[in-house]
Amino acid sequence: MAAKILIVDDAPDYVYALRGFLEDLGYEVVEAYDGREALEVLDRENPDLVLLDVIMPLQDGWETLSAIRAEQKWQDLPVVMLTGLEQPEHMMEGYDRGCTDFIAKSSADYDQLALIISRLLRIADRQHEAGQS
Repeated sequence: MAAKILIVDDAPDYVYALRGFLEDLGYEVVEAYDGREALEVLDRENPDLVLLDVIMPLQDGWETLSAIRAEQKWQDLPVVMLTGLEQPEHMMEGYDRGCTDFIAKSSADYDQLALIISRLLRIADRQHEAGQS
């Protein structure tokens, strides 16, 4: 069964391009366009990994990440901040709030993103298997 990835970003063109890339790699993709919608999709779809933008309407990525980490069922869910914010203080904010990884859109290429996603999903699978034994 293919891993499911939730893309959370308010830029439809970016979501469309990223979705196509991830589906070509064999992932199932669901999407949300703001933080509030992301939390609803999380409950409904139970993704294996989240790609989360920061600057969004209604509820930004920081608030969304904090809400994700506040829920016991999502404590171990890999969340990658994929954002236009690039300053070290933004990266620290993400890690302080519990992101698994932080990638600036301007410096990320799809191959790098694919490797990060694959690595995080393998780690999550091993943790899940260890928890069931």
